[in-house]
Amino acid sequence: MNVFRGASNIPVYMAQENGAFSRRGITPVLQFTPNSTQQREGLAAGRFDIAIAAVDNAVAMVEVAKHDVIIVAGGDGGMNEFLVRKEINSPADIRNRTYVVDAPNTAYALIGRKVLKNAGLMDGRDYRLNPLGGSEARTKAFDTPDGAATMLNPPWSFIAKERGAKSLGRTIDLYGQYQASGVFVLRKWAAANPGVMERFVGAYIEGCRIAQNPANRDKTIAVLQRELKLDRRIAELTYADLMTPGHGMSKDCAFNMPGFRNLLALRAEIEGQWGGVAPAPDKFIDLSFYQRALRHVPN
Repeated sequence: MNVFRGASNIPVYMAQENGAFSRRGITPVLQFTPNSTQQREGLAAGRFDIAIAAVDNAVAMVEVAKHDVIIVAGGDGGMNEFLVRKEINSPADIRNRTYVVDAPNTAYALIGRKVLKNAGLMDGRDYRLNPLGGSEARTKAFDTPDGAATMLNPPWSFIAKERGAKSLGRTIDLYGQYQASGVFVLRKWAAANPGVMERFVGAYIEGCRIAQNPANRDKTIAVLQRELKLDRRIAELTYADLMTPGHGMSKDCAFNMPGFRNLLALRAEIEGQWGGVAPAPDKFIDLSFYQRALRHVPN
């Protein structure tokens, strides 16, 4: 299983913490990726079986790299904020500056490009894109004047603000619903391992439920502290974001179809794919594993 280091892993962490994987005969091996390019290439090459990240990466794998990938579960709304250096007061102030991204053509980078487009700015003409990789690297970009803006989610968004960055808004407010983190795999792997796929998704849903249960607040915060090496205050802020409807986790890590349609529309507009008209979502998703697993997850 390959993931970015961040709060979106809380369903996995809580599933591990509470034995949800082991009860289903699964021993997950967690790998951390420095950027989405390495993750996409690794999944395609079979270096791991399951990816959990922004599901726009799965769309990019299908449409750009021509790999047969399916999204099998949702997760959260991304919890992203458009963060800038303290001297910047609006997206228009990014003119002649640098927008730091993971990869220029996927996921949260596209939301930021849309925000800047709405301010009349186009990449390559009015500002520069700098693909630095994952959230930790982008947080460090604020240490130099060249890193003017980026999208960050917890805990990195709070760490960046603690160091002086400021927010120009949450993506749910700047753009609307968005299906962000989710689970995706090669279709052929899921077809060859349907039992494993269903059991994995069941453990993932259970981990999500455990995290979302208010009775487990302190335990979930403690796991965030331990796994992400956070102090209590940042962990509490991260937990609050995770529990914010629309912005944070979806109930039972369900797939957000309206948010996914927005994702496809964004890719069509910013990347010009599909002639600028978003396709139907069907070919990118297979929620049958999720639906079967959900029936057997304890309350």
